[in-house]
Amino acid sequence: MTPHQLRAQTLAKNPAMPLPGTPEEVCADAHETLTKLVDIMNNETTLLRAGRLLEASELAAPKAELAQKYVGLARAIQHNAKLLKETAPHLLMELQKHQTALATQMAENMRVLATAKTLSEEIIGDVAAQLGQAQKPKTYGGNGAHGQKAQSLQGVSINKTS
Repeated sequence: MTPHQLRAQTLAKNPAMPLPGTPEEVCADAHETLTKLVDIMNNETTLLRAGRLLEASELAAPKAELAQKYVGLARAIQHNAKLLKETAPHLLMELQKHQTALATQMAENMRVLATAKTLSEEIIGDVAAQLGQAQKPKTYGGNGAHGQKAQSLQGVSINKTS
């Protein structure tokens, strides 16, 4: 059984969740939210590719709000799938098409975010290495060796857990 099917079974066991409006209103709201979410992810991806990390980071909060709203609507739709299939099957099909667009944009967005994270870590690592090089003495002692041992760099760390 696929994870999608397991999730559907779990949702089906939960108590019924009423639709927050008519089927047409809920599907229209979900469609609008989905479109905005795809657009904001596309903007974020574009900004990240252009190296405009600060501007891209400003989209995180509105993206999270839209994602949360969409998840709530999607849950209501899943809980009422039978009713929606009977009353508005064309709206469900339209939402499924747009959900595919979201999945595609999310995959691209995640790929670009991972690349930006890796690049940032590499830059910080390179800066730390250069700062460490700057700590090495540039003088030589009487025997032709460096006059003193290099001091290790203090205070730069990289958190690779997130």
